[in-house]
Amino acid sequence: MFAVMHNPKAAYAKAGIEAGVEIADPHKLILMLFEGALLAVASASLHMKRSENVADITRKGEAVSKAINIIENGLKASLDLSAGGDLAGKLASLYDYMTARLLHANLHNQPAVLDEVSHLLAELRDAWAQIGGAA
Repeated sequence: MFAVMHNPKAAYAKAGIEAGVEIADPHKLILMLFEGALLAVASASLHMKRSENVADITRKGEAVSKAINIIENGLKASLDLSAGGDLAGKLASLYDYMTARLLHANLHNQPAVLDEVSHLLAELRDAWAQIGGAA
């Protein structure tokens, strides 16, 4: 009759995120994408530094893939290149650069490259937050 809840904490977190997405305005959604990408990069960095077993290596790859997905299919996809002009084009190029750097970091196990991408994402997130007065 009732499904067994194997991970109630994860289910609660997922429900909270879904509820947040449903009520968020477009500006807040972009902030959420930045936060998600930053968390994924931090997770990749943690697993890269540990890399004691196959599970850590697998989780590192999954976290990098998640960060790339958020950057490409969230942040970059949300750009309006026709209305955003030169700035939107430069942001698209920056997102492409971050994606390439994440792939490089994953392939060569370079935490410093993850730190570089994290710094770029944090700078953009902070600027975006100031635009909306959410700093």
